[in-house]
Amino acid sequence: MISPWDRWYSTSCCLCCHVRTGTIILGIWYMIINAVVLLILLSALYDPVQYRYHLTSSELGTDIDVMDDANICIATAISLLMILICGMATYGAYKQHAAWIIPFFCYQIFDFALNTLVAISVVVYPNTVQDYLQQLPGTFPYKEDIMSTNNVCLVFAVLLFIGCILSFKAYLIGCVWNCYRYVSGRGTTEVLVYVTTNDTTVLLPPYEEAVTIPPKDPPPQYVEA
Repeated sequence: MISPWDRWYSTSCCLCCHVRTGTIILGIWYMIINAVVLLILLSALYDPVQYRYHLTSSELGTDIDVMDDANICIATAISLLMILICGMATYGAYKQHAAWIIPFFCYQIFDFALNTLVAISVVVYPNTVQDYLQQLPGTFPYKEDIMSTNNVCLVFAVLLFIGCILSFKAYLIGCVWNCYRYVSGRGTTEVLVYVTTNDTTVLLPPYEEAVTIPPKDPPPQYVEA
């Protein structure tokens, strides 16, 4: 009987490229995004007057500092950690080290779980969508048109959008998992043994293959004359 893991296992993703190539591209893409975010945060730390965002009293009735120095430092540390995790996944897929891919896979699972909780909260508390729209600034485009939409249709649209995001994230999780299985499988099946002497180096196959010697024929029986 074929297990569900083997049934969904494939060495190709996006209908054209290998799972190793897809994981490398995905890791580089995440690194670029987090590098841009890191540059913005470092610029905010360097020049806080220019990049700090204040909500005016005309919007929320009070002056609130959304991004203070502590939040910027925390976001900077998270961006650095994400760059490290994505770099490990890219290196692990390129050099075929399966253990380096695990942190990025765990991050994908955590991100998928958070988005799932958001979808569940929208289903359980549908009024949160309207509350979120009311907190948006007045200059937000089409705010009044969106708020005038029926609440049921609005919740359905939000759930449809989150469902598309979750489906895409699940597909990327499957690609990274297949890459991990492919790399770990190659690591276990292509084990080579090096025997080094004073002047030569001999490359031997795995021990299980080396010890499979065909049985010899028994010696002929002794017959007295």
